Amino acid sequence: MKALVTGVNGQLGKALLAMRPEGWTCVALDRSALDLSDVDAIARVVEAEQPDLVLNAAAYTAVDRAESEPELAHAINAYAPGAFAKALTGSGKRLVQVSTDFVFDGSSGRGYRPDDVRNPQSAYGASKAAGEDAAGSDAIIVRTSWVYAAGGANFVRTMLRLMRERDNLNVVADQIGTPTWATGLAATLWGLATKDQPGIYHHRDAGIASWYDFAVAIAEEAHALGLLARLPVITPIATADYPTPAKRPSFSVLDVSATRSLLGDGHVHWRENLKTMLKEEKALG
Repeated sequence: MKALVTGVNGQLGKALLAMRPEGWTCVALDRSALDLSDVDAIARVVEAEQPDLVLNAAAYTAVDRAESEPELAHAINAYAPGAFAKALTGSGKRLVQVSTDFVFDGSSGRGYRPDDVRNPQSAYGASKAAGEDAAGSDAIIVRTSWVYAAGGANFVRTMLRLMRERDNLNVVADQIGTPTWATGLAATLWGLATKDQPGIYHHRDAGIASWYDFAVAIAEEAHALGLLARLPVITPIATADYPTPAKRPSFSVLDVSATRSLLGDGHVHWRENLKTMLKEEKALG
């Protein structure tokens, strides 16, 4: 079986390659090998490779910059999934499209279910919602949140850098969601691909947290591992005290019960996965 994997230089793409199940070969595509804003190039690569599965892990993820580059965000996050879906039409092959909690507005009082109404509040969220629509009903669409991995560009590594540079940090405490380790997400993507049941699914680690909670845990666990020489003072602040171009959902916890039921597995608490990631980060030096 052959899978075409995009975004292989990103943290999720690397995890997908590392978690490749036995019996699968992967065609690994980075930005230089496939420009996702070029729908004709997408059609050509699918025609040339004839994959059994497309795992589209690439995306425009610069949330704030998307406010000033909505056309580019839409081209990569919406037109590309549509091009993959079109290229696979009638072949019986499956597209796995990765989406985001940003398709929701954050007003829910419970975890968002896959069939809940979307209402994105940012250009990035709108582009990802359009990507879900473009992927179509034959695709496997997986929404996730706050993804991180050792060696990647993410909140954990940004916090580690700032904690080494500063004695005091301010971190937003009124945005609630769940951190997600890329390795666990990759395992779920492969698991859903193996089940081959199209639909919309959610994946995140167990538990919930604010960005402030996450930052405190990063400091404590990193200090315990010797990645930080001292514990910084971390002060919780409101979103209003840290304005950004793009509006973030204040509550974006995803209900993953349907995914866990289908796969017949559990999911590890985010703090345990954070510990594992930090050990990997330490091993990277």
